[in-house]
Amino acid sequence: MNAREPGAPWTLLGFLGVSLIACGFVGIDRAANAVVWLLAAIFMVFLIRHLAFAASALSSAPLDMRSRAGFDWGYQPRVTVLVPCRNEALVAEGMVETLLRLDYPHELLELIVIDDGSDDGTPEILDELSRRDSRLLCIHRAAGSPGGKSGALNAALEVATGDVIVVFDADHRPRSDVLRRLVRHFDDPRVAAVQGRCIVRNSEESGLAKTIAVDYYCGYLVNEYGRQSLFNLPAYGGANCAVRASILREMGGWNENSVTEDTDLTLRVVLGGYQVRFDVTAIDTEESVQTFKRFWRQRYRWARGHQRAWRDYRRDVWRTPTLTLLQKFETTMFLLVYHVPGMCGLGLVLLLLRALGVFSWGNGIDLTPVATLLFLGPLLELASGLIVSRAPRKSALGILLFLPSFLVFTVVCSKAWIDGILGREYTWSKTPRSGAGQKNTIASELRDEAEVHGGSVVAGAGPLGGSFGDPVPT
Repeated sequence: MNAREPGAPWTLLGFLGVSLIACGFVGIDRAANAVVWLLAAIFMVFLIRHLAFAASALSSAPLDMRSRAGFDWGYQPRVTVLVPCRNEALVAEGMVETLLRLDYPHELLELIVIDDGSDDGTPEILDELSRRDSRLLCIHRAAGSPGGKSGALNAALEVATGDVIVVFDADHRPRSDVLRRLVRHFDDPRVAAVQGRCIVRNSEESGLAKTIAVDYYCGYLVNEYGRQSLFNLPAYGGANCAVRASILREMGGWNENSVTEDTDLTLRVVLGGYQVRFDVTAIDTEESVQTFKRFWRQRYRWARGHQRAWRDYRRDVWRTPTLTLLQKFETTMFLLVYHVPGMCGLGLVLLLLRALGVFSWGNGIDLTPVATLLFLGPLLELASGLIVSRAPRKSALGILLFLPSFLVFTVVCSKAWIDGILGREYTWSKTPRSGAGQKNTIASELRDEAEVHGGSVVAGAGPLGGSFGDPVPT
């Protein structure tokens, strides 16, 4: 899928024009001083946000993660599970195996896998698996079909019969009770989407994968949890997630002009007056990227899509009557998350130019300690995620690559921002798989489920190679 943001170059021209006018009227030093004060204010606001999320997670997330004996699942709508697949030969069979083990009434469950123009043997694998088990339906899209992942999902939506649509990526391995945990929230008619929790299962493949595994602890157990507990605004994440079919169809399905259909759908849901919920106990595992090259490609796509969502929805957020003032503020910060690393890059450039004597913004404020505080905010969230997840001590080693990965992320987001405001075309790109950890994950999950006694928490094979206390099916 190729996309272009019409009119985006005017954003760059406007920014440069305002900067030049400011320099002409007040001088380059005063203009730089104004930029520094603005960056400092933004960094401090995001630091406070990090602190609030960490405090919320540490105080209440551990209790919410625990399963309870005799849980009444209650509401059981008809469910359609969708899995888009493009060149997924390494993971397709393991993915289907876990789908067929999902604990949900067969008469209420529809399983659809979408071959999205694959050329690596994926179509043959999926066709053979669907022949073996009549519960599995495989549909095919021609090579070069438009829309990327969104297009594949929309094609399946046309034939889906479920009241709730659940989406997994091809490398995901859901625990057998995930559907029950996700769909129970739709008993509330205000709920349009539900997000589960994802855990990295291949962290031992590389140091970067180990760092991303810790980042997932942070992202789900601290950041996503904090957005729900403090603002009732968790995000729909695009995999291990569910959406009400009727509302999705009313909104026209997934946005095929966005490379981050999850962020786009999140905004459309909340602006439509509906709710997104996060279920910390609805767990699956997924592969992490193992190299910085793949990290760059994946994060660049995320940054372009998220920054596009800012340009598309920032005005609507402040105009809508469906959000409170505090929720509007938090949604704006959510939309700016992939801009902040670019602001860090701007801060680094300003510090370098000041060191070279190009200009000076005086002694009123120094960006260095402020930037350090901003850097410590994510570190605090990472540490809180490790504590809440009860990860083994050696998991903390994953934080060692945080600094270089954050610097790469800063460059990625800066490039994405420049490309976006210049209106450069970009293409949806699939994250390559390695197929790592499939069989071990399935075997360990079966073992964990066999050890359940009255819904208690047991120690299982954690994503970082140790033991961790996660809820297991009741």
